[in-house]
Amino acid sequence: MQEVNRNALIGLIRLMLVLPVLVFLPAWTLRYWQAWTCLGVFFLCAILITADLMKTNPDLLARRMKAGPRAEAQKSQKVIQALAAAAFVAIFVVSALDHRFGWSRVFVAVEIVGDALIIAGFAFVHWVFKANSFTSGVIEVAADQQVITTGPYAIVRHPMYLGSLIMLLGIPLGLGSWWGLWTIVSIAAVIVLRLLDEEKFLARNLAGYSDYTRKNPHRLIPLIW
Repeated sequence: MQEVNRNALIGLIRLMLVLPVLVFLPAWTLRYWQAWTCLGVFFLCAILITADLMKTNPDLLARRMKAGPRAEAQKSQKVIQALAAAAFVAIFVVSALDHRFGWSRVFVAVEIVGDALIIAGFAFVHWVFKANSFTSGVIEVAADQQVITTGPYAIVRHPMYLGSLIMLLGIPLGLGSWWGLWTIVSIAAVIVLRLLDEEKFLARNLAGYSDYTRKNPHRLIPLIW
């Protein structure tokens, strides 16, 4: 488990080095308080969740660290993950460019709401972790995995993606950008492609999943879809 913790810390440090570059370089200024606040909130949430998993569920942490295009077994998911990574980068870059060139004006209250959405999204994801220890970073089924139907899984079939979308929606708002919201459309489309492919895999490989889909018809958006 020490290796898992070490790799998790290395991953966090890399993220803490890369994201500021994706924001402050396109913005071309460090006088960007919205970015300092948004990134601070983002990293604080990420650190707290990682620290909790290190302490309470290192096996889940190991599963979450196995992610990205290279980690996926299916070719279609490799492509989807690559598109997701590009869309994630675009959220920060487009929002920073908006700040630099003044394409839109966002009220401070909206920026605060954006930071709150980041916290809410991370909190929802953490709830998913507490409910389902089999939440992997790739599409797979563990030998002893069971279908989880309680907690956030009683709301939608893919609560991890719902929490992630809430968090991602908060980033452009927290960075003070309306134009950055357009990038959420692309990443939402990628998430839909991924979960549809994932559901086919789970229906084939996870006992009881098809019954669960019939009992809970909502994939991503409560009461809608």
